[in-house]
Amino acid sequence: MTDRILSEDACWAAFAARDRAQDGRFLVAVTTTRIYCKPSCPARRPRREHVRFYADGADARAAGFRPCLRCRPDEVARDAEAVARAAQLIEAAQEGIGLEALAAAVGYAPHHFNRLFKRATGVTPAAYARGLRARRMAAALAAEESVTQAIYAAGYAAPSRFYEQADARLGMTPGAWRAGGAGVTIRWTVAATSLGPLLIAATDKGLCRVAFDEDAAALARRFPAAQIVEGGAPLAALAAQVVAEVEQPGRHAELPLDVRGTAFQEAVWQALRAIPPGETRSYAQLAAMAGAPAAVRAAGTACGANPVAILVPCHRAQRGDGSMGGYAYGLARKRELRAREGVRERK
Repeated sequence: MTDRILSEDACWAAFAARDRAQDGRFLVAVTTTRIYCKPSCPARRPRREHVRFYADGADARAAGFRPCLRCRPDEVARDAEAVARAAQLIEAAQEGIGLEALAAAVGYAPHHFNRLFKRATGVTPAAYARGLRARRMAAALAAEESVTQAIYAAGYAAPSRFYEQADARLGMTPGAWRAGGAGVTIRWTVAATSLGPLLIAATDKGLCRVAFDEDAAALARRFPAAQIVEGGAPLAALAAQVVAEVEQPGRHAELPLDVRGTAFQEAVWQALRAIPPGETRSYAQLAAMAGAPAAVRAAGTACGANPVAILVPCHRAQRGDGSMGGYAYGLARKRELRAREGVRERK
C-alpha cells in the first residue's frame, strides 16, 4: 500500500462500508480474482486476507491486476484529473469561461461534467468562478484607487456584471467592503448552551459569527467598521435555533448565513455542510471535494477559519488516520458534538 494518508485498516473499513467518499484515494485488489476496484464497488466483499490496497491503477496493474468492469475504477482518476484541470482553466481565464467550452476542454459532456464538478468540489463550475472573482475583488478593492478599477482588476467584463452579483456574494456593498464593513449593522447576543456561552451574531442577511467563548468586544475586533448592536427580536429567533443545533446537532433546518472567504475556503465550508450528521470526512477528502486534492493542510486551515461553528460543522472533520484533529473551541467540545451525532471515536 503506497498511500501515506490512510492506513490499511482504514482502507479496509472504507471498503467494507462501500464509502463513496474514498473513491479516488486508493484502490482495492482481490488476489483470488486478480481484479481491482474502487472502494464503493457494489460487488460482494471478499475475505480480508485476499485483499491488497494500491494508491492508483498503475500500481495495481503493475502487480498483475486488471480493472473491474462493474465499477470502472480507472474512471475515478480520470474524473479527478478533469476537475483539477477545469479548476486551473477557470483560474487562468481572463474572462468567464462557459460550461460547454470548459467541458469540451476536458473531454466531457456539459451537463455530466457540471454534476461531476459539483460532486467533487461542492460547487458548480459557475459558482467556483464566482467565488474566485469575489476573492480577487476583495483583494482589488483594497489595492485599487477606485471601485471601478477593482472591478476590472478582478476579471469582471463590466461594472454591471459585478453589481448584479456583489450584494449577494459579499453581503455588503463594494464601498462598505472597501471601508471594512462600514454601514453594516451586526446584531449580537451571547446564549447559554450546555457546552458553554456562545456568541451569535447576524447581519440582515444571515448569521455572520457563531463562536464559543467570544463576546461583543471580539466581534468588534473582527468587524471593526460595522455597527455592533445588541439583541433584537429577529436575532432572538435565530439564536434559539442555533442553541437547538448545539443541543441536537444536524437535526434542524439550515439557517441563513452571511459568511465570506476565499473560493477554496467556501468550497471546503460547503463540503462540510454536505456531510450528513453522524458521519465524518478527513481533511484530505475535504480538499478533494474542494477541487484541490493536494491542499490537505489548507483544508484544515479552512476548517479553522470557519466563522460559524456548528452551522458549518467543522467538528465532522478529522485526520486521515481517524483521529479527531484540532478544533478552535477545544477537543472536549468537538468530542461531545460528535458523540451527540453518534460518531464513535477511535480508541
